[in-house]
Amino acid sequence: MRTSLKWSSLLLSALPLTALASDQWIMATDLWGNTNQQTLNLDVQDQRVSGTLDGDPIAGSLNGTQLKFTATGTDGQVYHYDGRIDGTRMQGSSDQPDTNNRSARAAHTFSAWRVPERPDNAPQLHAFTPSDYSNTFSADRAPVLVIWPGDSVQTKTLDSGGVDENGVTRALFGNPQVGPFFVAGAEPGDTLAITLTSLQLNRDYADSLDGIVGRLKTPRVATETSALGKPVRWELDRVRGVARPQGAGGALKNFEVPVKPMLGGLAVAPGFGYPPFSTGDASDFGGNMDFNAVVQGNTVYLQVQQPGALLYLGDGHALEGDGETTQWALETSLDVVLKVELVKRQSIATPRVESSTQIMTLGQAGSSDDALRIATSGMLQWLRQSYGLDMSEATQVMGVAVQYNVVNLAGRSVGVSAKIDKSVLKGLPIVAKKAGN
Repeated sequence: MRTSLKWSSLLLSALPLTALASDQWIMATDLWGNTNQQTLNLDVQDQRVSGTLDGDPIAGSLNGTQLKFTATGTDGQVYHYDGRIDGTRMQGSSDQPDTNNRSARAAHTFSAWRVPERPDNAPQLHAFTPSDYSNTFSADRAPVLVIWPGDSVQTKTLDSGGVDENGVTRALFGNPQVGPFFVAGAEPGDTLAITLTSLQLNRDYADSLDGIVGRLKTPRVATETSALGKPVRWELDRVRGVARPQGAGGALKNFEVPVKPMLGGLAVAPGFGYPPFSTGDASDFGGNMDFNAVVQGNTVYLQVQQPGALLYLGDGHALEGDGETTQWALETSLDVVLKVELVKRQSIATPRVESSTQIMTLGQAGSSDDALRIATSGMLQWLRQSYGLDMSEATQVMGVAVQYNVVNLAGRSVGVSAKIDKSVLKGLPIVAKKAGN
């Protein structure tokens, strides 16, 4: 089942607003050229309107298609909205406190779209075929699909150069992404849990390079590798599950390695105040993590920063060693099935990955020192949130159990992971179900 949310197809539930006991909208307010996305929950009783706007209470009225309401912030400031509803869309203006002078007021326009009702309470499998791709992780790109917690998506990714399973260029190079997928009910402060149900090769070759990334070069290595950086095509034997350099001779004539398909890119949209990020970048929203633990069977946890989370995925790899040391992994296209779940009202500081045997946190920063600190902080948070440890206890567990790996050296950021084997944690108490349990 495919539920498209392209702006031309928003008339999914054109019931009059008064016919609905409760209703959810996603509002986009233009604040001096910056778009602020918010979740509006409406409860309409006759002409009286109540509900919440990003958790703040609202009160107002609905007269025909004219909706007026006031939201009251936790600081007591009031925000007035006046909009006109047209089917599943809304346009209007607001009167709000000036962000730099709370005693002054400022007028801002807004638009909104209605989140469609869930067609079935049972989890759905959505088969989605992309028609275009994104080269940024952005909150401003229109969602391509609405899904609900517990649903799965079956789709295809391109390789990092924008080439599909048939060898056809479909998008600009630079890790083009599928999405974003809007997850109904996801709000900032929640955590998205993405389980990679299936990652399958869908073509018989991958592209890579020879050479080594600049961060690893000593002066001597830099001299000796100055002529490298040339493309290398790899053959993918999908029957045997191995990869080998195409036409290799010499010492590599009989060289082959088992494939382990992974997603280089997995992200939610960055929060308000941040511009769209290149699909070559990574941060606390995920991004071009190039973490070779993002494989079939594992679950990735990302902190929700925008209404609906706005999930992106792409940059298929057949295999990658730690760090992506040749600048490219074995870049290829993939068939993907993933399941999306939601952990309400728990935020995490940095991306997490969970396998059947390990918990992992990811630090991404401009230096390896900073990446180490972020990964460590994320692991301490996980131990405290999910296992009920205080800081002293969490540091003791890390002191005897943590493992560090270099995740990514090929991008603008350095990636470092902190890992702990679950077998070490068996004797610890498990607190209520949260992200990463």
